Amino acid sequence: MTGRTDQGRRRLALAGQGRPLRAVPHNAMASDITALRAETQIAALHVDSWPRYGSPEWLQLDPRDRRTYAATLEAAELWRRVEDERARLDDLMDNDPEAWWREITTEARREASRIVRARGAAQIAEDIRAKRARAENRPACEVRATQGWPPVAIPGRPGWYRHLIDGKQADLPTKVQGNE
Repeated sequence: MTGRTDQGRRRLALAGQGRPLRAVPHNAMASDITALRAETQIAALHVDSWPRYGSPEWLQLDPRDRRTYAATLEAAELWRRVEDERARLDDLMDNDPEAWWREITTEARREASRIVRARGAAQIAEDIRAKRARAENRPACEVRATQGWPPVAIPGRPGWYRHLIDGKQADLPTKVQGNE
């Protein structure tokens, strides 16, 4: 068995631990009582494990083997739970479609959000890496002086400025404007 069925199965197998069901909580629903009864019956069989109902291993068991009954009871209880849940969701769909939609899509929305966040973070990281790579492979931007603007400091050459003199770029060790 896989997924939720395994969890339910362990619960059935470990519940009761052989103690008889003598009292039921006063606020217990019929489904709670049914689950307690199934757990108690399995515990009373004194079996620790059994094959999955309908499996080849189950088919090979002697019909009088306690594990045969435990597997059958487990299958019936798990099916009852599935049917109860289906009936509950059907009732919710008929009486409150918005609540039904929220409930049946909650897990999908959580998973979609997780994926979007993970992909978003991965995409952001990839964008940063790509921008960094483009910046590293791009030649430095040429500093150009412009008509009507003061001289421009030349990166890597402290104290030197690029001027526009007679329409030509000129590097001078001064910021004083020439005849531009």
